[in-house]
Amino acid sequence: MQLPELKAEILKLPRGDRLSLMVVIAESLQDMEVSRSERSEAIHRMRGLLKTDQPPPTDQQVATMLEERRMEKYLP
Repeated sequence: MQLPELKAEILKLPRGDRLSLMVVIAESLQDMEVSRSERSEAIHRMRGLLKTDQPPPTDQQVATMLEERRMEKYLP
């Protein structure tokens, strides 16, 4: 059975059966071991998302940003 047919069949199930199926699928995923290479590759990709071409802000700039945020939040 292909994924589109499986989805269609699942949607025909009563709500309780779909919830039970969801639990079974979640449990089956928890039992799977993630290899070190998969984990380190995911970490590497996440680090790449955080990279910018700009230098990190200075302590003074961070303090200014925090103060501005507090003023926005507490002084409408």
